Amino acid sequence: MSSGEGPRPLARAELVGSFLVIWDHEEARRIYGLGFYGKPLGIPKPRGTDFEAPLILDIMEGLYLLERGIISIYGEGGEVGPDELRAVGRTIYKDFDLKYCVYRDLRDSGLVATSGIKFGCDFAVYRLGPGLEHAPYLLSVLMPDDVLTASAVVRAGRLATTVRKRSIVAALDRPCGRIRYLMFKWFRA
Repeated sequence: MSSGEGPRPLARAELVGSFLVIWDHEEARRIYGLGFYGKPLGIPKPRGTDFEAPLILDIMEGLYLLERGIISIYGEGGEVGPDELRAVGRTIYKDFDLKYCVYRDLRDSGLVATSGIKFGCDFAVYRLGPGLEHAPYLLSVLMPDDVLTASAVVRAGRLATTVRKRSIVAALDRPCGRIRYLMFKWFRA
């Protein structure tokens, strides 16, 4: 049943500051097509994998793909491993390790998680993917020692209903421990 071909080589990504770039357009399309990873450079809302552009990945996406053996990463000093990439992530994101645990859980569950910064949360979460639907969920990660206040729930709920999304809080009982997802649904009287 062998076609005579060996395993496909890993897509090569370059660490450039706080992002990763896959310069090869064919590999960029392939990686994007695996699950809407990254954004093609200069294309804000791609419609599928029909683009000729490098792919920009954020650190969480890159770490996830690196851990799964889908990409290799190189920087100025040579190959970049998971520990070095985590260290970069910690300089960019507050509580990177905890947020990455939630990102990994979402991706492992078949959901697409992208940055939620424009919505004031940690992730915008899709069932199908960007370009196929608007993100139905906005997710914020609650740290183990954080307290969920009534005003925070109201603020998240108001934002989510304004943009027609559901608000979710991911609460970890300890760093990278069990994750509980709390979804808020607002009812109109």
